Amino acid sequence: MSNVGDNIVAENSSWKFSGEVVNTFDEHVKKSVPMYAEGHDLIRRLSDFFVKDDSVCYELGCSTGVLSSNLAKHHSSRKSTFIGIDVEEDMVVKANERYGLPNLEFRCENVLETEFEPSDLVVAYYTIQFIRPSERQTIIDKIYSSLKWGGAFLMFEKVRASDARFQDICTAVYNDFKLEQGYGPDEIIYKSRSLKGVLEPFSSKGNYELLQRAGFVDILSVMKYIPFEGFLAIK
Repeated sequence: MSNVGDNIVAENSSWKFSGEVVNTFDEHVKKSVPMYAEGHDLIRRLSDFFVKDDSVCYELGCSTGVLSSNLAKHHSSRKSTFIGIDVEEDMVVKANERYGLPNLEFRCENVLETEFEPSDLVVAYYTIQFIRPSERQTIIDKIYSSLKWGGAFLMFEKVRASDARFQDICTAVYNDFKLEQGYGPDEIIYKSRSLKGVLEPFSSKGNYELLQRAGFVDILSVMKYIPFEGFLAIK
């Protein structure tokens, strides 16, 4: 077992979102993903265009519930419902311990098996990248089908560059970012090793094609920081 930062240990190709990771997850992810909090704020602002008084809204891969709770609080004056879904029971337990809002609930489910209600907003904040590539189209198709006409899917993902030169640049800049957050070289390498076969990013083009195959026509890149990108897709 190797220390990948913030007292989290993981083996080669074995990164998990359960167990002790839950206790330091929020601190770790803020230091690992550039503009993490800013992305939450952007999603909150964009949600104003889609959340109605009778809306059902989902966050897929809600982890400890921070983003779902922010959205629920932001729309507390509406009669809308926010549902956070995560496959890791430890994350759902933590989310339920933290937040007890009347318009918010958390469920421990596999999104492949979730029966979505008709919805106005679905958010996947750095979630789809951890789902097997062979299963991603099925999930995006389900999201598209569940959305009402004019509803939105907000998908933020780590993305691969379009060629090797750009990928080298992205990797170098991202490593600099992590060093500036206080992670040591060994921690950065061990984290990268732990994610092998677990985190499988698509390119921007690949993500666009996922969305288009599902039926989305109106797609906009709403945020980009080297290998991190947010997409807004409207049905």
